[in-house]
Amino acid sequence: MAQRIGFIGLGMMGLPMARSLLARGFAVLACDTAAAARDALAERAAPGAVQFAPDPAAVAAGVDVVVLMLPNSRIVATVMEALLPALRPGMLVIDMGSSEPGETRRFAALAADRGAGFVDAPVSGSVAKAQTGTLAIMVGGEVAAFAQAEPVLRGMGEAIIRTGAVGSAHAMKALNNFVYAAGLLATAEALRMGEALGLDLGILTDVMNASSGRNIATETKARQEIIPRRYAGGFQLGLMRKDLETAGSIAEGTGVDAPSLALCRSLWTDAVERLGPKVDNTEIHRFLNER
Repeated sequence: MAQRIGFIGLGMMGLPMARSLLARGFAVLACDTAAAARDALAERAAPGAVQFAPDPAAVAAGVDVVVLMLPNSRIVATVMEALLPALRPGMLVIDMGSSEPGETRRFAALAADRGAGFVDAPVSGSVAKAQTGTLAIMVGGEVAAFAQAEPVLRGMGEAIIRTGAVGSAHAMKALNNFVYAAGLLATAEALRMGEALGLDLGILTDVMNASSGRNIATETKARQEIIPRRYAGGFQLGLMRKDLETAGSIAEGTGVDAPSLALCRSLWTDAVERLGPKVDNTEIHRFLNER
């Protein structure tokens, strides 16, 4: 029989990740408040491969491994509050969202009190990579918990990177996304200056990609999303702002002065207030133009 995995959170990334598990032979016991998301998961599944639970406790009652793909630590806390009483010794919770590292450590301690394991396993990659099961996944947690989680994670990702103790993966994800935001900001500003000079922006992008200015934004966002004003890169502006706030809490907690991080936090906060949290993250370029 296929191993059945609990999956809570069928959003933009969670739905294709759950589908990836199904494609790799797992069964899924899912939970999501949105009927449309539940229907979307069921419609492509083999008979009997997908079942749905009414709440997190019911998910825990039916599986040994529970995956959380939720937007933030506040929602994770709400789900964990319902999940914790149902955890059994030997169970494992895998938090694959982008949570606060301190909260992650707290959840892990609460799970340990129930005899259950907990790992943080945030992902890097677009919806397209979630659809193909080729995400990069960072994993923080104890050796035994990682061993239990790894086969499940390989059902959703290609590069599995152990980061250290529980909470370390969420910290590294936030710091990684800060670096990405800084690169995206520099790319957007360079394209604006190039446009003002009347330069060919496609050639400018080629120059950056062949030179020291190359970054993920120049490679995958400039020509594809920013220059044509398509703005559909697959990552919401509000989620980036959340990751920048997490990085900011790390800077404050460690006493590290990070002026470029402070600039990114300020700009993304202003952009979310102007454009809303649901627009694509590449719309930081449009925000700069309008500003």
